[in-house]
Amino acid sequence: MVDVSLNRKARKWSRKEQMARVLWALAHPLFRLVPRPFWGWRRMLLRCFGATVGPQVHIYPSVRITMPWNLSLGAQCAVGDRAILYALGKIEIAERATISQGAHLCAGSHDLSDPSRPLTKPPIYIGEDAWICADAFVGPNVRVGAGAIVGARAVAMRDVPERRVAVGNPIELTERELP
Repeated sequence: MVDVSLNRKARKWSRKEQMARVLWALAHPLFRLVPRPFWGWRRMLLRCFGATVGPQVHIYPSVRITMPWNLSLGAQCAVGDRAILYALGKIEIAERATISQGAHLCAGSHDLSDPSRPLTKPPIYIGEDAWICADAFVGPNVRVGAGAIVGARAVAMRDVPERRVAVGNPIELTERELP
């Protein structure tokens, strides 16, 4: 039987994390309301909140980021309109990777084997030159290899090898390997 009351009583965040989340919520309009071409401003703001952000990163103003201090963005990567980076755990997006509009990277879950369903924070890794297409979902503890593609609206709940295309819900790997 699920013990909802025990889950609700559990302390999921340290006081420091709670305070940082409040400060990020207050600063978020400074991220969201600046015009789209102000890439440098958003990079600077993310760095102020502990994110690792490489040069020439393009992150759109409508991107939703839960905890920027758990985020690492490699040089020249891009995160498109309305993408969700639910960074309860670490999310690393490597160099030149693209996260398209509406994609959802979810680095958080619950331990289903425990009746109190405690929060877990498994990482996500998106390899260099990978592409997470429009409205795709990448779940916790998933690695998308270098040059791989997760197709539009696909659901990746397992790893995607390098230079492979994954499509569907749940994902299926295509036979074709990318160059």
